[in-house]
Amino acid sequence: MESRSAEAEIAARTEAIVGRLKPLEGPLLPILHDIQSEFGYVPQASLPVIASGLNLSRAEVHGVVSFYHDYREAPAGRHVIKLCRAEACQSMGGDELAERLLGLLGLDWHETSANRKVTIEPVYCLGLCACAPAAMVDGEVMGRLDANMVDHLAKAVQA
Repeated sequence: MESRSAEAEIAARTEAIVGRLKPLEGPLLPILHDIQSEFGYVPQASLPVIASGLNLSRAEVHGVVSFYHDYREAPAGRHVIKLCRAEACQSMGGDELAERLLGLLGLDWHETSANRKVTIEPVYCLGLCACAPAAMVDGEVMGRLDANMVDHLAKAVQA
């Protein structure tokens, strides 16, 4: 849990973002994007500030944050791996590669390593179906993954 001074700092920075983006039509998603960009995640201390600023309940804001997989409720690792779990990637061996990568990293989906070096997340299409199986590592897409590439990736993100 964040300390009181950290919560006050988060609230102040969140108020500035809400104030700047509130005039937009449908401002909740842009506000959440900016907050995650600002902090690296959507802090719990931001939720009541957003709710109050947009005249929503805290539950409504939490519902949006928890619905969209791109919003994080805790800081991510230094490296973020998004592994495609869609049918095209599964049909090309994606399940086996996913299990291999999870095993090499010692993580499960949505987990961050204890040393904060890597976070792994499932995604349900990267638009690289013709190059399946696919992943996104730190915003860069990778297609035609194989066991050797997964081994190399696991070593690279843990270095």
